[in-house]
Amino acid sequence: MVAARLARGSVTATLTLRHDREAAAVRINRPLLRDLLALHEALAKDGMRVEAPRLDALLQVNGVLERPEPGDITVDEAALEEILAGLDRALDGLCEMRRHEGARLGEVLASGLATLAALVERVGQQAQEQAPLLRQRVRRQTDELLGAVPALDEERLAQEVALLVTKADVREETDRLQAHVSACGTLLEQGGPIGRRLDFLCQELNREINTVCAKSADLALTRLGLEMKAETERFREQVQNVE
Repeated sequence: MVAARLARGSVTATLTLRHDREAAAVRINRPLLRDLLALHEALAKDGMRVEAPRLDALLQVNGVLERPEPGDITVDEAALEEILAGLDRALDGLCEMRRHEGARLGEVLASGLATLAALVERVGQQAQEQAPLLRQRVRRQTDELLGAVPALDEERLAQEVALLVTKADVREETDRLQAHVSACGTLLEQGGPIGRRLDFLCQELNREINTVCAKSADLALTRLGLEMKAETERFREQVQNVE
């Protein structure tokens, strides 16, 4: 019944049976008690000096007093049906509470996705500025190294810059980031048990963000990557509460 209603999470259902101690009266094992009294009489007839048995001593003999064990309590079909109906009502209440909480959580997740989408767009714009920045950096470094004499050949400079730009190109990463953010949005609109898939997409987002930061040749781009990483982590923490 629980598995049919809940798809994700750790759930413990406990049923406790309590019997009325007054109704479950103590029983006296009369055959055993008679055997004990008969043993006393037999010993007395054999000439042994034995005191008359006291009631409190007899009741302390193991087995004289019998109390029903929990295993002796039976549950009839009507009681079982009521127990299962109670579980069903509990699941109704749990699912209703989860729907209300999920509606609020959906707004939080949608807001986080909007922030991520905006950051991905800014990363794409910032990445376009890496080529001129790399050119300036290579020019400055070579000028410092060579003392500007002789001047570095423009063609050779262009080749070095092109190589660095190729290594620093993050267009594939931004395309995948956009695809992952879009997939998260589709899952949120779809609803249902989507928590595990959202969690997987968060891992993929982190993978691409790490690559962007590793390729970054610009402090501003690195800061955007770190901001995306923090926002993704906040999003992932909320995803843990999604079925």
